[in-house]
Amino acid sequence: MTDGVVVVGYGNALRTDDGLGWYAADRLAKDPRLTGVTVLQRHQLMPELALDISAAILVVLVDASHGIPPGAVTVTQVEPASDAATTWSHHLSPPSVVALAHELYGRAAEVFLVRCGVESCEMGDRLSPVVMTALPQVVDAVVELIASCAAEHRADG
Repeated sequence: MTDGVVVVGYGNALRTDDGLGWYAADRLAKDPRLTGVTVLQRHQLMPELALDISAAILVVLVDASHGIPPGAVTVTQVEPASDAATTWSHHLSPPSVVALAHELYGRAAEVFLVRCGVESCEMGDRLSPVVMTALPQVVDAVVELIASCAAEHRADG
């Protein structure tokens, strides 16, 4: 549990590009620009993450995506799922885990999703060349997002 910023890189590190979240989290945990940020690696979003989301100021999820071109990086804000029935599962979508935090703890941090398009999810423990090339852009997107939100909070407070 934290009262600051949490980054969660998730996916399957043994399915080539699906392991993007793990690679990004590894780099982000060592990045001196993120001193004091809690960085987690997970196989998938689980109900237990709702506690972290409720206690943090900002949460950034990092994942691979089939829905965008390989190597493309997107940043979107996550809104809670409107259907509470979807929140009770062993595997949760980003909107569902945010809704679960609201349901269980009465609040949720601002949550953003940084995604990178995949080229391959075949068995393997290395990213494809196109996703490996995009990895620094993913890391920078997370760092810039955290810096931007921190500046907004300073201006508001």
